[in-house]
Amino acid sequence: MGRTEQPSIEQLLRDLAPQVLSPVVRRFRDFAAAEDAVQEALIAATEQWPRDGLPANPRGWLIQVASRRMTDYIRSEVARRRREQVAAEEAERLAVPAEVTESNEDDTLVLLFMCCHPALTPASAIALTLRAVGGLTTTEIANAFLVPEATMAQRISRTKQTIKESGIPFQLPTAEDRANRLRAVLHVLYLMFNEGYTSSAGPQLRRADLSDEAIRLMRMVYDRELDNTEVAGLLALMLLTDARSDARTGPNGELIPLAQQNRELWDRQQIAEGTALLSTVLPKGSIGPYQLQAAIAAVHDEAARAEDTDWPQILALYELLKRMSDNPMILLNHAIAAAMVQGPQKGLELLSALDSDARLTERHRLEAVRAHLLEMAGDHEAALTCYRNAASRATSMPERNYLLMQAARLSETRSANP
Repeated sequence: MGRTEQPSIEQLLRDLAPQVLSPVVRRFRDFAAAEDAVQEALIAATEQWPRDGLPANPRGWLIQVASRRMTDYIRSEVARRRREQVAAEEAERLAVPAEVTESNEDDTLVLLFMCCHPALTPASAIALTLRAVGGLTTTEIANAFLVPEATMAQRISRTKQTIKESGIPFQLPTAEDRANRLRAVLHVLYLMFNEGYTSSAGPQLRRADLSDEAIRLMRMVYDRELDNTEVAGLLALMLLTDARSDARTGPNGELIPLAQQNRELWDRQQIAEGTALLSTVLPKGSIGPYQLQAAIAAVHDEAARAEDTDWPQILALYELLKRMSDNPMILLNHAIAAAMVQGPQKGLELLSALDSDARLTERHRLEAVRAHLLEMAGDHEAALTCYRNAASRATSMPERNYLLMQAARLSETRSANP
C-alpha cells in the first residue's frame, strides 16, 4: 500500500513541524513569533539538508535553529526598547537545554491541546490548531469551515492577536483544562481527517499524510480517554471511512464513487477494528454525533454490494444525527439517504431547503448532489446543467473531472437519443 516508503525531506519536514513548534512555544510563550521562527527553520532545512545531508537528529536541529531565531528576535525587540541588559538575561534564561533538542518525544498531541487556548472561541481555537498541527493552508481551513478565504485569514490573524493580548501563558494545560478542551480537540481531528480523506483543492483526491496523522493522533487521544464514548466513536468513524481509501481512485487518480468501488480492496482489518470499537460504546447509552456517523459508515462497510446497502437504517441514523447538528453536509447526506429510500423527488425536495444556506451557495456539493438526484428522476437535461455548474465550482481536480465526465456522459446520451 506504499505506506512504508522512506519519506522525502518535504514530507519529513511536514511531519516534524508541529513537533518542533510545540517545545518552542512552550519555552518562549509567544505563538506568533514561534510560528515564524519555526517556518524560518524549515526554510533553512530545505536549503541545507539536500546539500549537506540529514542531521543525526532532524527534530533537534530544527528546534535549535528555531530557538536561535527566537533568541535573536527577543534581543532585537529588547534592543529596540534600549534594554540591552535585559536581552542578555533573557537569552541566557532561554538557552535551550540539551534534553529538549535530543528528546524524541512526540509533542504533537501536547500542541493540539495547547492550541485550544482558553482565551479563544472554539471556532478560533480549531482554526489555529488546523494551521499549527495539521499544516493546513488558510484556503483549506476556510473550506472546512465553509467560509471565504479572506474571512478565515482575518480570523486566524485575530486569533493570534487575542492570545498575545490575553496574558494567559501558552503552556501545557492541566488535566481539568484538557477535559474542557477535548471537544475542540476532537473537532480539529475530525476536520483534519476529512481534509485528508477528500482534499478540498489540488490535483489529488486524498492527502494520506493528513488522514493518517489524524488517525495516529486520535489513537493517542483514545488511549488517554478510554471511557469517553465520543472519542471512541470518532476513532471508529475514521477507521471505518479510511478503510475504503484504496478503492476510491482509479489507476490515474480518478474518483470512483462509493457505489462503483471494488469492495475487495477495502481494508477489512480496519473495518473490524472500527466495528468492534463501535459495538463497545453504542450499548453504553450516551450517543453523540461521532458515534452516529460511525454507525452510518459501518452500515456502508457491511454491505457486500452497493445494492445490499441498508438505506432505511442509514436514513434513520441521519434523522437522529440532524437533530444534533445543523451542519449542512449532514443535511445534504440526509437528502441523499431519503432519495435512496423514498425516491429522488423526496431528496430534491429536501435539497431545495438548502438553497438559501449561505454556507453551500458557492460550493460544488449541493449542485453535484442535485445533479445525481435529477438523473435518478430521469430529468437528464436539468442534471446535465447541474453537473456542469458543480464542476465549475469544484476546486479539487479529481472531483471536477468526475463531474465533467458525468456531464459528458449525459451529453452523449442526449445526442444519441435526440
